[in-house]
Amino acid sequence: MSRVAIPALEDRASLGIAMMLVAWLLFSMIDTSVKWLVLAGLPAMQLAFMRYVGHFVISTWLVGRGGMDVERFKTDRLGLVLIRAYLLTSSTALNFLALLYLPLTVTASIMFTSPILVCLLGWPLLGERAGPWRIFGILLGFVGVLVVMRPFGAEFHWAMLLSLHNAVAMALYSILTRKLSGVVSAEIMQFYMGLFGTAVLLPVAIYYWTPPATALDWVLMVLLGVFGWAGHELLTRAHRFATANTLMPYAYFFLLFLSISSYVIWGYIPDTATLIGAGIIIGSGLLIWIRTRKQGPQRAQG
Repeated sequence: MSRVAIPALEDRASLGIAMMLVAWLLFSMIDTSVKWLVLAGLPAMQLAFMRYVGHFVISTWLVGRGGMDVERFKTDRLGLVLIRAYLLTSSTALNFLALLYLPLTVTASIMFTSPILVCLLGWPLLGERAGPWRIFGILLGFVGVLVVMRPFGAEFHWAMLLSLHNAVAMALYSILTRKLSGVVSAEIMQFYMGLFGTAVLLPVAIYYWTPPATALDWVLMVLLGVFGWAGHELLTRAHRFATANTLMPYAYFFLLFLSISSYVIWGYIPDTATLIGAGIIIGSGLLIWIRTRKQGPQRAQG
């Protein structure tokens, strides 16, 4: 009996990991495409709008495919769902703006403080206490951010503050997702995410609208929403096949994917400080993950 069950569980975990890797590959394709398009002269807010309008169209079709009954779109947690949508929309829009000024690896490195912030905010918001080791991991992560940002050096750019905002927004988004998981369906959360982003960004997109100059630019702009929806769908489904503790380390492949695309397309190689800072951030995130995996989020004191 155990001989049959163990391979089955391994296969499901492997499927979850594969989904996680593809999801982060799609997210890296979004950032790479946006970097390409903003350098081509397209406004960041226009691209953020396209990211959400595509998401909105797909999620509306999925929720309403059994009939466009209003009841299908209702939720008794609408306020929290919309706050969650706001957090992701603001994070996306400001990240796209930051990509006009910063290398992909810099924005991604700062964004990866999000899991560290989840640990920090988990105590007051979720009642998940952080013991000495996890507090050390939090402090270590912020040291990594300072190394990447170099706030008092000539390399500092104000757009780094946008990436820092994005990390905070994504941490709060993750915490809200955990609170809503099992209460509101993933399809409904996807729908309101697309609806909110589309509605909020539409006026700005109309005002700044700039037609893409090439067919490739058009294709990349249209695909932003597809990549976004598919990435979030895979990310959600991956957690049905493997635990969060199993999947978390594979998120760091996002930085690897962006490093490869940055080098292949623009010949960019991260400087020493960025590499060291990214390494510290990743190390602190893994330390927090190890402590959480060993002791569990509800009981962890270390």
